Amino acid sequence: MTLTTTPTLAFPVFVQGLALSLGLIVAIGAQNAFVLRQGLRREHVGTVVLFCAVADAVLIAAGVLGMAQALGQSPGLARALALVGALFLAVYGWQALRRARQAHQLKAAAGGEGLRRGAALAQAAAFTLLNPHVYLDTVLLVGSIGAQQPAALRGWFIAGASSASLGWFALLGFGARWLAPWFARPRAWQVLDGLIGVTMFVLSALLVRHALVGP
Repeated sequence: MTLTTTPTLAFPVFVQGLALSLGLIVAIGAQNAFVLRQGLRREHVGTVVLFCAVADAVLIAAGVLGMAQALGQSPGLARALALVGALFLAVYGWQALRRARQAHQLKAAAGGEGLRRGAALAQAAAFTLLNPHVYLDTVLLVGSIGAQQPAALRGWFIAGASSASLGWFALLGFGARWLAPWFARPRAWQVLDGLIGVTMFVLSALLVRHALVGP
């Protein structure tokens, strides 16, 4: 894996990884609610944010590099997985657009007893690693899409996807007190889901093009 390549080629790959990861990670769920809670309490925020971001980065890198190795000997399988990934993204985008028509919000109670650093890390690990969707999203889906990139550009894809995780968790944790009222507004999530839906359809179309036409 290398990051030394032409910037004009690297930037679109970086953005694709960034957009894909953001679309998958920005959702109402236990992990995001926990990070938001820690941010509201101002309790071990840096530790929790760093753990969640590093865990995502490791899983993304393992998925991309592992898939690249597995698919390197089988172009047909790579094309099939790209089409399956495109279908998944289209379904995910359709679900996001459906959610955009409904009112929902992210709540995180700031009360209760404080957590020791070890207990906070244990909970962050449980919310991150015991969630089966994290492996479907980061290892299988992001991994198979990242593996479609040329070898010289995979590092940029991983960097983009990992940056999305780091940026999102940092925003959620350190900006919790400012963002909490925004997250409590159903309209805000409807707009966000609408943007995610459109983004997923665009990425799905790009993946279909890659599978049928080539890079």
